[in-house]
Amino acid sequence: MNQINKTNQTNQLNEIFYREEEDSMERRGVMRLIGAAVLWLAMVSPALSDDTFKVAVMNQQTVVEQSKAGKRALEELKAYSMSRQRIINADDLELKELQQATQDEKLSDSVKQEKQSQFQAKLDAYQRRLSDFNREIQQKQRDMVAEYSKKVQAAAQAVVEKNEYVAVIDKGNETVMMRIVLYHQPALDVTDQVVKEFDRQNK
Repeated sequence: MNQINKTNQTNQLNEIFYREEEDSMERRGVMRLIGAAVLWLAMVSPALSDDTFKVAVMNQQTVVEQSKAGKRALEELKAYSMSRQRIINADDLELKELQQATQDEKLSDSVKQEKQSQFQAKLDAYQRRLSDFNREIQQKQRDMVAEYSKKVQAAAQAVVEKNEYVAVIDKGNETVMMRIVLYHQPALDVTDQVVKEFDRQNK
């Protein structure tokens, strides 16, 4: 029997923040070009102006993974998924028992046919429930993407304004081949600062 896909916390984060980007080669190319253009401007602007052009980098996934609010959200999503998984597991066990009953050679043809009809009806209901649960979980993941992307953006903006950066670039994630920044000086990474600001804004 099929079961709801169970993933660990890290895989959930990867899916939440990078799954859609992973499926889009064009978007990855555009994001790399944008990142390269910003970094190029950061390098050439001192020669063109007396003003310092400061660009920071961060890891959006790490912000959610390490922040208190992000951890709470992931635990809630995990608990919701597990509650649905327990229901599916119970249905799965019931179907296996019913399937075994239909194979009992002692049953008359009429009784066996009745049990087979019951099994098919249960199987149809099981498949509908499985599909519904998967849609529910995927919708909750999409809702979390929308909500926490805005929250991370707000925290990042506060850090950028405080430190007088002109831009902050998400470094991306190697796990899903979505690495935008190939190299940066460690001092440019403001991820830890964004985590602290994120927690401050989302107590």
